[in-house]
Amino acid sequence: EKEPVRYANLMYDRRVVRGNTYALQVIPVSTQPSPLEIQRQREARKRALARKHAKEQMQPRTPEPVEGREHIHVQTELYLEEISDRIIEVDTECQTDAFLDRPATPLFIPAKTGKDVATQIEEGELFDFDIEVKPILEVLIGKTIEQALLEVMEEEELAQLWAHQHAYAELRNAELAEVQRLEEQDRRYREEKERRKLQHMQMLQKQKETTEKIAARAFAQHYLADLIPSVFNNLRDSGFFYDPIERDIETEFLPWLMTEVEETLERKVLGRTMLD
Repeated sequence: EKEPVRYANLMYDRRVVRGNTYALQVIPVSTQPSPLEIQRQREARKRALARKHAKEQMQPRTPEPVEGREHIHVQTELYLEEISDRIIEVDTECQTDAFLDRPATPLFIPAKTGKDVATQIEEGELFDFDIEVKPILEVLIGKTIEQALLEVMEEEELAQLWAHQHAYAELRNAELAEVQRLEEQDRRYREEKERRKLQHMQMLQKQKETTEKIAARAFAQHYLADLIPSVFNNLRDSGFFYDPIERDIETEFLPWLMTEVEETLERKVLGRTMLD
């Protein structure tokens, strides 16, 4: 079976060549449409269906009947007619008279008007195609060659521009890589500098703390060298350091002895008093 002929606008037909034919792509007639064209057609059909659906939604409709009622079709014309499912049919007959064949229509010849006039044409007065077309061909060929030369020059200029752009892109990438390397090197130098400064500050802080600890220890030893004996002497004088036996004699034995001596003396005094 032959494929149906697809008619389209020549302005959008890809088989029609326009402009430069340097990069011409020959497309066969039986080529399947591109996926982009199929997608565009689908989207167009979807938009058409959406517009149709929106138009149907915007059309006014008869409201739904209330409960207990229903809608029926009513004729609103001026002249009513009976509506039935079966059309009324009536059979009639008639007889026509015999007719003769129609004669042929005579050829129409319009009436002659005006006057006949003649002229004489000499040799060389009419249009000579070979002679007249020569300057036109020269102009067309000259313009075609000029256009071709311009296109070739334009392509060479574009090639030079692309080569220059490629070289510039390579140089720019190399410069960017060098700049990134220098920035990374500078960052490492800064980090190393900050790390060394922090280590030096920590070392100075530790050295200062060590010096302060040594000075505090020496001061404490010098201060405590005379403080400890005086503290012990004061505590001993205050009675915090004592002999347990001596303290027991002073607190227990001596008070008991004095009490016994006083009682004995009182008895002796009382006996002498009684004797007197």
